Amino acid sequence: MTARRPAGLALGLLVALVSTVSTVSLLAVSVAPAQAAGYRYWSFWEHDGSRNAWTYATSGPSQTKPSDGDVQGFRFAVSEDSKDAKQPRGAADFDAVCSDTSAKSGQKRIALVIDPGTAADAPSGETPPKPRTACAQVDEDATSADALASVAKPLRYDSSAMLCAISGYPKSGCGEQVSSSNPSKPASQDSGSDSASDSDSDSDSDSGGGPSVGLIAGVAVVAVLGVAAVVQARRRRG
Repeated sequence: MTARRPAGLALGLLVALVSTVSTVSLLAVSVAPAQAAGYRYWSFWEHDGSRNAWTYATSGPSQTKPSDGDVQGFRFAVSEDSKDAKQPRGAADFDAVCSDTSAKSGQKRIALVIDPGTAADAPSGETPPKPRTACAQVDEDATSADALASVAKPLRYDSSAMLCAISGYPKSGCGEQVSSSNPSKPASQDSGSDSASDSDSDSDSDSGGGPSVGLIAGVAVVAVLGVAAVVQARRRRG
């Protein structure tokens, strides 16, 4: 009886330990962070020549009236918000873009950088055109949307005046939510919205910032073996 009591107690501890580890493992799985979601859309940018830097526009192209000599950009990509939006690629130099367009009275010249993005940003089945620049010469009261329309038709907008396509790209969709782990795969959305996603590496989605289930399971195995060894040793002494 005396020898069996410690063994029974150790066995009880073993069962409790396994139960606790199992619970922790389930919690680790349940609290794993969800994959971030982004949106696929044309972002609108303004270039600051003094700093030679792009700035995310605070208003849409149809509400913006650029001045003669301004440089503006459009970039198609997947991003979560304006803070991580991808900037237009390529040089943004007004003199270079508009060197062949002479100034005219009553009109203004706007240098535009149009970047359709990369294959990773493209909707499934579509190939992005090459980035390009264009010099738009428009009336003095024209908006950025007017300037873009003069050099990059056809444009497509949705019912809320969001810019959906430049020069017909992409063929469909408009600001749809996508899973950042796979730019071409739609994320679940509310009914009525277009669905159809940018991750530089699939391995990034596997890291959750906490201990992995495999690590927890390994610790559990070591703990179980340790307790089993204690039980066996006490049985031999008994």
